[in-house]
Amino acid sequence: MIAILLAGAIGLLFTLFLTPAFIKGFNRLRWGQYIREDGPKEHFAKRGTPTMGGVVFVLSTLVAYFIAVYTVGDGPQASGLLILFMMFGHAIIGFIDDFLKVRKHQSLGLGGWQKVFGQIVVAAIFALIGLQFVDEQGTPAVSSAVSVIRDTSIDFMALGAIVGTILVVLWIVLITTATSNAVNVTDGLDGLATGASIFAIGTYGVIGYWQFNQECGAARLSNEVAQACYVTNAPLDMTIVAAAIVGSLVGFLWWNTSPAKIFMGDTGSLALGGALAAFAILSRTELLLLVVAGLFVIDTGSVIVQRAYFKATGGKRIFLMSPIHHHYELKGWAEQTVVVRFWIVGGLFAVIALAIFYAEWSVTAGMLQ
Repeated sequence: MIAILLAGAIGLLFTLFLTPAFIKGFNRLRWGQYIREDGPKEHFAKRGTPTMGGVVFVLSTLVAYFIAVYTVGDGPQASGLLILFMMFGHAIIGFIDDFLKVRKHQSLGLGGWQKVFGQIVVAAIFALIGLQFVDEQGTPAVSSAVSVIRDTSIDFMALGAIVGTILVVLWIVLITTATSNAVNVTDGLDGLATGASIFAIGTYGVIGYWQFNQECGAARLSNEVAQACYVTNAPLDMTIVAAAIVGSLVGFLWWNTSPAKIFMGDTGSLALGGALAAFAILSRTELLLLVVAGLFVIDTGSVIVQRAYFKATGGKRIFLMSPIHHHYELKGWAEQTVVVRFWIVGGLFAVIALAIFYAEWSVTAGMLQ
């Protein structure tokens, strides 16, 4: 528990007090945001606001995690390092994208397929390494089975080691690219993706801590609920990483909320999406991610629906603009109103996900009989 609190506190203090120094540095480097010409007119005032703010909270997360585990714990574990790898790997992709934008003085950096290729490479490496890491009980960090709240009976390795490994990699690539791009799409208003990510990643902090307390083989686990235990690799380490990220995001939100003094950029949004996917995979809650990240699903879904309807009807639109948060802006909602209401939706999805998670444990443990 001390490591969790320490990681959160260090992350919070780092971004809260050091972000202004990064803002000054980014201004000197002229790393300013370029705004879409077809976007809401109110956004033109944001042109030139420092971007690549993801650098701040990614660095803060790394510092907070390593100080916490070396000060209080036994050092980093495989699960924590894998989440950080996904976060840092996607941050690099986003940084390249952001850097090309500011260098070319336009709102487009890497091409869509270039970005996806980078995500595939990072996710594939994560999957292959995660399959190899096992703890003292022989539990791999990355499971070869499809999971909802626990692993299901659908195990890719049943088809053989080679085919199974390929399918695991493809499955994880699908989860990762979908999640990282969903967070990226949602990052369109001051503080929106930051606040929504606090709820989503905070949810996985709670899940990780509960799995730690109900871990199979743990001496603290009572006989009455032993049948509901969880088979995961280093869940407490996942919770420490989650605390470091959430603390860092809370401090960053002080500067990122409207009117934002700094944007996270693709550096931050892709990093958060990669970390969120890693939490779902390592905690064996892959399909529950659809609920945990419900706000991101809605925002991304609005883009897909808009494009499909546009092509099917020869140019008609369902929304005034997609993603859907821009639709409400164009309907006259103030930016702060859209953000706060979307935060509320994100928080509701987090509560629903935790309720589903706990209800499954209660049923499995026989608590409702």
